[in-house]
Amino acid sequence: MHIGKKIQLYLIEHGITQKELSKETGISASKLSLSFEGKRKLTIPEYELICWALDVKPDKFMST
Repeated sequence: MHIGKKIQLYLIEHGITQKELSKETGISASKLSLSFEGKRKLTIPEYELICWALDVKPDKFMST
């Protein structure tokens, strides 16, 4: 499972919307959506922003 999908599942499990994450990180909802669908790779700065916004360690979504 790719990182975007793992983040998407985390959001669902914690009741966080993509819109809320977009607002918190400044990453457009369309970029997030494409990343969650595996059609676009997150940049390292975007990934760091997401981890910061979700208050998780960067390795949270890296494990296989």
